[in-house]
Amino acid sequence: MSDTLGGAAQPSRDTRLFGHPMGLLTVSFTEMWERMSYYGMRALLVLFMTAAIAEGGLAIGTATAVAIYGLYTASVYFMGLPGGWIADRMIGSQKAIWYGGIIIMCGHIVLAIPNDKTFFLGLILVVLGTGLLKPNISAIVGQLYGSADPHRDSGYAIYYLGINIGSLIGYTICGALYQSHGVHWAFGASAIGMALGLLIFWFTRGSLKGAGAEPTSPLTESGRKRGWSFIALFLAGLAIVTALMFAGTLKIDPIVASKYVAVTFIGIFLLYFFWVYFKGNLNAVEKKGMWAFFLICIASTMFWSGFEQAGSSLNLFGQDFTDRMMGDFELPTAWLQNVNPAFIILLTPFFAAFWVWLGRRMMTPGYGLKCGVGLIIMGLGFVVMIFAADAASQGKVAIFWLVLTYFLHTVGELTLSPIALSAVSKLAPPRYLGQMMGMFILTYSMGSIIAGLLAGGFDPENVADMPDLFKTIATFAIGVGAVVFLIGMFTKGWEKEVEDANAKAEISAG
Repeated sequence: MSDTLGGAAQPSRDTRLFGHPMGLLTVSFTEMWERMSYYGMRALLVLFMTAAIAEGGLAIGTATAVAIYGLYTASVYFMGLPGGWIADRMIGSQKAIWYGGIIIMCGHIVLAIPNDKTFFLGLILVVLGTGLLKPNISAIVGQLYGSADPHRDSGYAIYYLGINIGSLIGYTICGALYQSHGVHWAFGASAIGMALGLLIFWFTRGSLKGAGAEPTSPLTESGRKRGWSFIALFLAGLAIVTALMFAGTLKIDPIVASKYVAVTFIGIFLLYFFWVYFKGNLNAVEKKGMWAFFLICIASTMFWSGFEQAGSSLNLFGQDFTDRMMGDFELPTAWLQNVNPAFIILLTPFFAAFWVWLGRRMMTPGYGLKCGVGLIIMGLGFVVMIFAADAASQGKVAIFWLVLTYFLHTVGELTLSPIALSAVSKLAPPRYLGQMMGMFILTYSMGSIIAGLLAGGFDPENVADMPDLFKTIATFAIGVGAVVFLIGMFTKGWEKEVEDANAKAEISAG
């Protein structure tokens, strides 16, 4: 990577890709294959853990399996916080993406080994690698654009399109392999997908024009030594804990652990936020941007606590209570999750064009307003599931119910998620961009762990209680969405102040 390790990059002036920099293709295709590997494997976790041993599964109870799933997905995103710090302060985003991808690929290779103990080791490797890759590849997208570039939001929408093409490929290939050849073949396919992403990144990294090549706020030499020492200490501690668990010396109840982890993650988020706010030498405008960022994080946390039901309660609903027969062919359960990325691929061009159209007419809603609306729409998907769960008490229901739910979740996602990613790149103080992106991705983590706890109320043996589970999720999602929408009316002015200040700083810097 020596040809991209120059000085700190300025926003790319390359607009050959229909007004977008060519580097957008590099990060989009890299992320597409990384997400293929992640979602393809994620769709099978709960199904594999709850399947009987005779069927090649682990025979873990539903409540425990969804708790493990929640811990896994939460940990994947939680590691984005140290991953962003490592890139900002020590190695730069490009190296974080490269080495993170290698670790992810190794994790999937370990998962492909037909051994129950190595299954959990593989999950740990995927968690560590994704923590390095995910926040930093998202941060590079923002670095490719100037603060006032009207293409930024649509650029993130295109990047998001790549994510969902990857998930569509992952669900299709891994779902089919799971049904025909078993889970370990599916995990092997995920390893190949990550390898393709690494090859694309390596051979096209020059199009990034140096974005993310160097740390944005590098440590002193002594600071770097302390940083590497801490990382080595953490990895050694993780290795010891893992070995003790494999030996049976240390036993952890995933359900109890999930509750403590949820409180811990929320505490870490708040402490880190206020540390940056009070100790980060922020000016008055940057502090306003931090509060607008905080509002978006609340919306994102609640959104993902509902959306992540796709891999747990909704996944089990699709397996146990949905009629998947298409003539003589039974759809693999994982294929039902293709509905979400398929809708995203179809709808993303319209959303991208819609935001640009609004911007040209000076009618762009604030980020808080958009996130509030997206959260409300996602909540409506669970209103649909209330009726679906009622119908399931009489027997298996039509695929239509899940399709309609995933459609509403998709519209909510397109309204909230890519817009929120763009908002972080604009509202975060530039010197803390990687860390703020890591904090934002921590909202995925908080949402995921909450999702696992909520999904623990899904009992396939007690259909009568299912409507109450979906009713709870719908009530909180719609209620919080309404509050975020109202507060967003006041924070829109703060967002504009931050954008104007960043644009002026960019002009001054040349």
